[in-house]
Amino acid sequence: MTCTEASMNALRQSGDELADAVVATLFERGEVGKFNSLMRHVSTAGSPLPEGLPDVAREYLRATGFPPDWVDWGEMEKARLFFIDNNVHISTALSFASMPACYVVPHVAKLLSATHGLDYPSRRMAETGQFTVYLMQPGAFEAGSRFIPAAQKVRLLHASIRHHLQRENRWDTGTLGTPICQEDMIGGQMFFSLLVLDSLHRLNIHMSTEGAEAYFYAWRVVGAMLGVDQEAVPRDLDEARQFLDLYMVRHMGPSPEGAHLTRQLIDLYEEVVPGTFFDPIVSALIRYLIGDTCADWLEVPRTAWDNVAKVVPALLGVLESIEDRSPFGAWALDRLGHLTTVFELSSLTRGRVMHYAVPEHLKKDFGVSGTVPRTRRWTPPASTVAT
Repeated sequence: MTCTEASMNALRQSGDELADAVVATLFERGEVGKFNSLMRHVSTAGSPLPEGLPDVAREYLRATGFPPDWVDWGEMEKARLFFIDNNVHISTALSFASMPACYVVPHVAKLLSATHGLDYPSRRMAETGQFTVYLMQPGAFEAGSRFIPAAQKVRLLHASIRHHLQRENRWDTGTLGTPICQEDMIGGQMFFSLLVLDSLHRLNIHMSTEGAEAYFYAWRVVGAMLGVDQEAVPRDLDEARQFLDLYMVRHMGPSPEGAHLTRQLIDLYEEVVPGTFFDPIVSALIRYLIGDTCADWLEVPRTAWDNVAKVVPALLGVLESIEDRSPFGAWALDRLGHLTTVFELSSLTRGRVMHYAVPEHLKKDFGVSGTVPRTRRWTPPASTVAT
């Protein structure tokens, strides 16, 4: 696969035909509220669908209720073990690199602001964290698991945002392309896979090529479940690098929404971290993982802890050495990582289960101009996202 400006432009015109048709029908028939109410009871794969569920939704759930037929289950198991071994580091990368990277894409930041601005600030991170935990559970694609229903709901959530923006003429499709288009969906897949691997490397986490490739593969499967065009998606890490580099150059830049979302993210994690002494480490980690250029775009404050963050990889390297040399040390660190991840997710969700409902309305004050600010462009180096 070769990425070019022309191929990326083509991806900007495409959405998700199946999910878009389902959502359009639900709105036309006035069945969105009914759908959301009944879908709260659909939380595990293979469970009976509730009586009264709109026919179009029932057909969609049956058609999308299984993984792609090309899935390599050996690779998925490798990915799960990779996650178990690195769960706290992956959570750190998702929180302090992947999410801020989303905010550095102005039109994506505007979308996130529109769809989550009325909720408590942790909603986006709670949904992402819960989704990842569901994915990496044993039997994630089997009956009784929570991942497949979550993926089905997220896919419709994306389609509903496209529906609102296009129907209400609140998106300049001619300039910006289709909202949550194929290019952006693939870009998001790269943020949650390749960028996580880049961040682990920057944190000095020891990874085998086999483990990294399996983790990337798992997110390829996720992309397929979320309606990503499999003819366009990168198939391996080299193709992923090519796509992500071009995507960054095309779109990344400063925006008020990006800075606001980042401030919410920092405030959120400063609340999660006990006390106030360690609060600055949140900003320092974001700046360390995404680099000064992107951090400045997002108005991440500079603190005295910026230099401290640079010591974190050395500390993690020591812990990795302990893990490599001692089976008990490996078990203890994996267990600590699991407990840390559970605590973080519990803090973000506030004990709630995220239901990924189809929004009946978007923020009334939401607007996207045809000119996305691009005063500066950032070209990432070949081996890492940070500058």
